[in-house]
Amino acid sequence: MKRYQLTFTGRVQGVGFRWTAHTLADSLGLTGWVSNEWDGSVLMEVQGSPQTIERLISGLKGGTFIEIENIERQEIPVIEGEKYFKIKE
Repeated sequence: MKRYQLTFTGRVQGVGFRWTAHTLADSLGLTGWVSNEWDGSVLMEVQGSPQTIERLISGLKGGTFIEIENIERQEIPVIEGEKYFKIKE
């Protein structure tokens, strides 16, 4: 089990990124959250197996209107007992 903080840049706001991330994460059994940032990037914390997290990222890269230019990744501590993936407003 791993948890990563991911920062996505590119065309990632106003294109359904957060909804797509939520839907994919739920279908993959991942937990965490996703949020738009003031600078146009999207911040995500995601928790699960490394292979499943990679599947989430691949799914996001394949999004119809989403264009990810860069992903910054930092491993952070796992949150025990977390049950859901949510969209932060």
